[in-house]
Amino acid sequence: MTCMIASQALLRPSARKSASTQRVDRKGQILLAAERLFAQFGFHAVSIRQIAQEAQVPLALVGYHFGQKQDLFHAIFEHWSGTIEERMQGLQAVQSLPHSRVKLQHIVEAFVSPVIRLRASPEGEAYALLLTKGLSPQSDEADRVLRDFFDPMAESFITAMHETLSQENPQAELTRGTAAWCYQFSLGALLHHLGDSRVSRLSHGQCIPNDSQVQPHLISFIVHGIRGAVHSFHPPVKKRRLS
Repeated sequence: MTCMIASQALLRPSARKSASTQRVDRKGQILLAAERLFAQFGFHAVSIRQIAQEAQVPLALVGYHFGQKQDLFHAIFEHWSGTIEERMQGLQAVQSLPHSRVKLQHIVEAFVSPVIRLRASPEGEAYALLLTKGLSPQSDEADRVLRDFFDPMAESFITAMHETLSQENPQAELTRGTAAWCYQFSLGALLHHLGDSRVSRLSHGQCIPNDSQVQPHLISFIVHGIRGAVHSFHPPVKKRRLS
């Protein structure tokens, strides 16, 4: 009898660990299901019931783990916040370098490369698509995510662009507003590449949608576009010829 009690006591921690692991897995199932559905249909077109069905969990469990639907939406981006940290670390490494003509390219690489890698990975595909669809509408839940996760990163990249472009164009008196527009244009090019499938049809099958191999060309396009925009915002002053 004593041996049986001792055996049960030894099994209890393992049983508790198994139950805990199961709860973690079910929470992860909910997160992944919500991510897939939001990416495919958008935030407002998806219900909590549909998420529970997709995750194969009881309806009440979604609310137990995440609360309201907007809180679940927010939790997805919190789960993937490591991608933002990777972009910020890349930017900090670039900022420590002395100024040169290639510094702008390195800034764009830090901004683009982690997201392209994420889009090419099976586990990150749905999240990358969610970036292109879930944050485009000007809704309260999207605005909260943008403010909490992406605005601080955007501020840092705009500052880096402003400083670098000002050093490239010392006579232009370049404003932060110009750098902010350059960031927005860059973001638009990146997001379109992540979510577009039309390029295959337009190229008559010669282009693969979301092809990670074109990353160097996308970066080059953005870099040249930024410099072109700067010259458009701040055209060089022509010197008058002395007669």
